[in-house]
Amino acid sequence: MQHISLSTIQTWERFYRANFINCLTGFKPVSLIATTHQNGQPNLGVFSSIVHLGSDPALVGYINRPVAAAPHTLANIQATGVYTVNHIHPGIAEQAHQCSAKYAADENEFTLTGLTPVFKQNIPAPFVAESYIQYALKLVEVVPIQHNNTFLVIGAVTDVFIEPGILQEDGFLALENKDTLASLGADGYYTVERFARFGYAKPGKPVEKID
Repeated sequence: MQHISLSTIQTWERFYRANFINCLTGFKPVSLIATTHQNGQPNLGVFSSIVHLGSDPALVGYINRPVAAAPHTLANIQATGVYTVNHIHPGIAEQAHQCSAKYAADENEFTLTGLTPVFKQNIPAPFVAESYIQYALKLVEVVPIQHNNTFLVIGAVTDVFIEPGILQEDGFLALENKDTLASLGADGYYTVERFARFGYAKPGKPVEKID
């Protein structure tokens, strides 16, 4: 195997190094996070650092970059306490990726990318109408990560909206049925195909393939 030391990594050009490290952790979920400014204007950003933190209570976290680099989503969440996460599929991938552009605070990414905001059930943050899997969160905590000035934003799931054909009898979500995309690095988007599901692992027991 090729050995790449930290000292070597530190000599690389900035964007080459960023691509390498961004890809190192492997495939990740990628979704659109939608918020609303206090003046009512919707905001939309693409995030690939979303992670499950717990099921009871249902908590989801994401990493927000330093405020100077990505201020709008975090500011809106802190001001309103509510935001939504919307899965991306191939039909909206280009529009979703465009939401990574550094638009000004007074620009509406929905309008600029052709995506459609939709408000539901008195939830003050918009959803992306074109997304097949959408969920709303209430802000729980913003945890500063001092080492690189980023933030772990933790939210509690309050509402979920799912197109038919995804939710299975045991609660499993067959995301591949609606072509939910995964990401690699900062700009790679991938379709997914299920390899297998395995039963609950127990010591001394053979692994059971359930699907």
